[in-house]
Amino acid sequence: MITSSVRYSEGVSESINPAIVLEKIQEVVAEFRAKQRPENIEEWEWQLRNSISTPQQLEQKLGMKAADFVQLAKIYAIRVSPYYLGLIQKVNDPIWLQSIPNLIEMQDPEGIVDSLAEDEMSPVPGITHRYPDRVLFLIQSQCAMYCRFCTRKRLVGDPMKTIKDEQIRLGIDYIRQHPEVRDVILSGGDPFMLRDDRIDWILHDLRAIPHVEIIRLDSRMPCTLPQRITQQLCDVIKKHHPVYVLTHFNHPSEITPEAKRACELMVDNGIPVMDQTVLLKGVNDDPMTMRKLMQDLLKMRVRPYYLYQADLTKGTEHFRTKVEVGLRIIKEGLRGHTSGLAVPHFVIDCPGGGGKVPLLPEYVLDFNDKAVVMRNFEGKIFEYPQIDPNYYKIQY
Repeated sequence: MITSSVRYSEGVSESINPAIVLEKIQEVVAEFRAKQRPENIEEWEWQLRNSISTPQQLEQKLGMKAADFVQLAKIYAIRVSPYYLGLIQKVNDPIWLQSIPNLIEMQDPEGIVDSLAEDEMSPVPGITHRYPDRVLFLIQSQCAMYCRFCTRKRLVGDPMKTIKDEQIRLGIDYIRQHPEVRDVILSGGDPFMLRDDRIDWILHDLRAIPHVEIIRLDSRMPCTLPQRITQQLCDVIKKHHPVYVLTHFNHPSEITPEAKRACELMVDNGIPVMDQTVLLKGVNDDPMTMRKLMQDLLKMRVRPYYLYQADLTKGTEHFRTKVEVGLRIIKEGLRGHTSGLAVPHFVIDCPGGGGKVPLLPEYVLDFNDKAVVMRNFEGKIFEYPQIDPNYYKIQY
């Protein structure tokens, strides 16, 4: 037995026997594969219906003591599909940590419920207007998997916070009335949890607004439930171009043949796909893991976009690393060590709604009127001379 309800490195309830849990996972996956439907539009819905979503199912399927998680489930939603469960290799591996509830989520005295002040900057329900020319538009409160590090743990999976058509129409009206908004990010929850016809409706109404130039769909389903990405869904999206998909892979183990099929299907249909990774303790907080993840993303034509320092969200403190960890990953694992295409922007989304601030290792050692002195990825020093101001006084 392991006693693991307190320390992050153990991370599960006292009742768990890792060997038994792994055996039960293998049984669940074998059952799932035996019943798996041929690839079609209904496959993802079958996955959702057969997901683990209650403490009782944690006990039945994984051998975890249901009573340990009853209180947690009242605050933070649980859902893990058979597909994603099948990626777990052992208790506390990077897939487990992201998906299986952990009692330490209830022991976070430092976290902030709405760490990015999204609600404070919400002029109408579901809209966050932080930047001048773009808005975040929440159109769904459900997810295919409730990630344990989620910045919107306060919202997702709560049946009392279901987003209804009236709220969506209110958000579209707000965008219509604000001509400065040229970029709309559809998020949630996960927009791909909506049916194709509802996604079509929202995209159609947004595309009919003359000043909306770019629409983005934030979805983790290409990673957590790639069966959702069908030709029918792609046909809906590409009617309303330019539409971008921002997805979210955190570990190389998530890049499976199914995920590759999903991402490449979107790209083949003219839908650019970019990735937003969160830096997570015990998941991807080392240079080699992050380099492999970024390179594997490129191989399936997904462009690394952001590497996020973990937010201060309540219930997620055990995932946070020091900021220096992310800087070291950029310096020692990515910049200069692999293609520039594989290097995301490392950012902190400022607490309190300050927006994203990019961070870089200290490459510039000195900056003056004569020269810029720099250290490259190998630690070598180089000097770049500044332009002589007198140059511009030359008469041609």
